[in-house]
Amino acid sequence: MARSRSTKSSNSSSANIGFEAKLWLAADKLRSNMDAAEYKHVVLGLIFLKYISDSFEEHHAKLLGGRGEYAGASPEDPDEYRAENIFWVPPAARWSYLQNSAKQPTIGKIVDDAMVAIERDNPRLKGILPKDYARPALDKNRLGELIDLIGTIGMGDKASRSKDVLGRVYEYFLSQFASAEGKKGGQFYTPQSVVRLLVEMLAPYKGRIYDPCCGSGGMFVQSEKFVEAHGGRLGDISIYGQESNATTRRLAMMNLAIRGIEADLGEEQADTFRRDLHPDLRADFVLANPPFNDSDWFRKDDDARWQFGLPPRGNANFALGAALHPSSRAHRHGRLRPRQW
Repeated sequence: MARSRSTKSSNSSSANIGFEAKLWLAADKLRSNMDAAEYKHVVLGLIFLKYISDSFEEHHAKLLGGRGEYAGASPEDPDEYRAENIFWVPPAARWSYLQNSAKQPTIGKIVDDAMVAIERDNPRLKGILPKDYARPALDKNRLGELIDLIGTIGMGDKASRSKDVLGRVYEYFLSQFASAEGKKGGQFYTPQSVVRLLVEMLAPYKGRIYDPCCGSGGMFVQSEKFVEAHGGRLGDISIYGQESNATTRRLAMMNLAIRGIEADLGEEQADTFRRDLHPDLRADFVLANPPFNDSDWFRKDDDARWQFGLPPRGNANFALGAALHPSSRAHRHGRLRPRQW
């Protein structure tokens, strides 16, 4: 996604084995009595903001230097960043500004305003960033401490990207939040080892990949990693999916955006049984971790996916199997992994 500034910062040297766990322990301590389901949006939103700000600052430094191809370029011209596939970050949304404001009692509103400004100037991010940091229930002293903590980790610069700092932090935090939420954590997260196994089995070298209950987008991220690990390029696969939970869908959009992965998740959240957002899609690969043994699901009797007869109303297992059967959706391959909710 973003090309970033190569800085000799001590932050980048912190990407050692286990640093994710240390960062999590510190962040979790700041959580206090806040519910994990609520806190994850606070933390992951700030991690997202830190990453795009780091990427922005690296390119900003190149433009300020004005050497070679950047001679005469304005560091405050948004088009200079968009041309490099870097998100434009307005002054009041840059991490340095937020960190300098971290001790102010209005830090919640400052972060909310930053998120609004980023969405305004980057249409791709419209409607996906959390914007409720000013709510009274969120302790502003702890929010400031969390901003200071995340500020110690370099994420979007070249050195950090080479160590996949962002990927490691985001993945680790998602897994820990899922664990903290218990059974409900399965609604947005599938363990990385399971995702990797499914992707390796499917081997999606090139083509269209579809996940009708994509959660936070882990299947898509791992598919891109598989392609790149086997000599392919970002873009060799096309991503399609949908998610019924609005907040989980926003997590997926952020997860994909920070990795530069283009995806079509439909215009909004939607239950695949009630409203298939990709009815005409003929995918090359179907990869999903759906909610099996779901007795409370909606059946549309004239759904074109019921090629083998109507599935029973009392259990969604047969419906999921039919909906994801290769003859229904995929040209070639499909894999299911039961998700117990």
